[in-house]
Amino acid sequence: MKKVPSGMVPMIAVDRKAPEALYRQIYNAYRAAILDRRLRPGQRIPSTRSLAFELGVSRFPVLNAYAQLLAEGYLESRVGAGTVVSGSLPEQFTSSRPTGARLLAAASGTRPVSRRSSILRLERAPWLQGWGAFSVGQVAFDHFPLQVWSSLVARHCRKMSARSFHYGDQMGSLAFRETIASYLRTARALRCEARQLMIVSGSQQALEISARVLLDPGDRVWIEEPGYRYARDVFALAGCQLVPVPVDQEGLDVAAGIRLCRKARAAFVTPSHQFPLGETMSASRRLQLLDWAQKTGSWVIEDDYDSEYRYESSPIASLHGLDSNSSVIYIGTLSKVLFPSLRLGYVVIPAGLVDRFLAIRRAMDLGPPSFHQEVLADFISEGHFARHIRRMRVLYHQRRSALADSIRRELGSMVEVHGSEAGMHLTVTLPAVTLPARSRDLEIAERAARQKLWIWPLSPAYLGAASRPGFILGFGGTPVAEIPTAVRKLRNLLAGM
Repeated sequence: MKKVPSGMVPMIAVDRKAPEALYRQIYNAYRAAILDRRLRPGQRIPSTRSLAFELGVSRFPVLNAYAQLLAEGYLESRVGAGTVVSGSLPEQFTSSRPTGARLLAAASGTRPVSRRSSILRLERAPWLQGWGAFSVGQVAFDHFPLQVWSSLVARHCRKMSARSFHYGDQMGSLAFRETIASYLRTARALRCEARQLMIVSGSQQALEISARVLLDPGDRVWIEEPGYRYARDVFALAGCQLVPVPVDQEGLDVAAGIRLCRKARAAFVTPSHQFPLGETMSASRRLQLLDWAQKTGSWVIEDDYDSEYRYESSPIASLHGLDSNSSVIYIGTLSKVLFPSLRLGYVVIPAGLVDRFLAIRRAMDLGPPSFHQEVLADFISEGHFARHIRRMRVLYHQRRSALADSIRRELGSMVEVHGSEAGMHLTVTLPAVTLPARSRDLEIAERAARQKLWIWPLSPAYLGAASRPGFILGFGGTPVAEIPTAVRKLRNLLAGM
């Protein structure tokens, strides 16, 4: 059960001029807070001395109020825990009184809300609720150099000064941006300087800021089909018209995009490792895309979310590195190479747009937290980052190979494997049948979740009708020894469909 704050003082306003006695005012305030569920069962309340001090009254009215609440069963005394809210409230008071949640639900339906809030559907899919075999986006937490990281965190804690508690640079720590810029120039062939980098809370915020700067409601945007659903949500929320462009073995089909909508304002792509099919955009397609952007004055938004992990070749150079016309907005994240809860990403901005991005950023928040940026700057500059990536590349290669081998052995011709050459997931598709693809893989994914198998259905990655049902299988957080058993579970699920 989630712990609740202990010894917290509820909102109590005592009025010495009121005809009601002080103890009664305190009693009524506590009783209302308990019945409205603002104070929860088991939650500790302040001592009489503490509450009297907070309210600026003597202890006697507080003692009398507590005594009455104890007598009526709203509070109870526990040895070693003090006075807490009772775990079993009087039934006559809780059965007829609407809770705060019910009051809020009743009130929300009577007032207008933004039409944009109805565009997105909050997803509580079962395959998103757990950690374990095939969970997409899960990294090998147990292989992270925690001792090194903890040492760097402790070092920076000792170095904190008064300045550390003030707002930092709204573009992000300069030391961190210089470190990231150097890394991108070396490892990803980008042409960028620290002044062009904005540090953000993951790639999702980078997409949100980019959409607000580059796009107007009604603008048309190419998106990959199938593609990254949460990017699609950002553009939809910005009021854009989404143009799904098919993906094949060479990545986004640029010629198809031109036929569908030549004058789209922007194209969103994952060229190094397409999500979810895992294809790498070919050199000819990359050049076609940049040529289209130059001729039409359109933008290309490149999401380079896990390009560090390739197993059959060296990492592929970024699309941004080929761009000579400042048409590419480059987005990267550290969620896959380090850990997701770090919530640190970056966007590389054309020099002429830096001020526009910063203006939008200021309207959203006043800058990213600086502490972990400073820690990461040292983590990278001292070589720990590069060593960690090398180790993880070997580990994920082993897990990828074990998964691909198990699929071939257990599933054989039942599925087709896509995108096993890179990243931390691969995708399998099922043979097309008369049953709609969306119904088929959703049903299997729901059944798999009940068996602690966290496979993502492929069909929600399509904006239109899914051409084939399938599943996205993450292997980053699944040890090699567990993979064969997990694949056998999947085989049994597919055999029973």
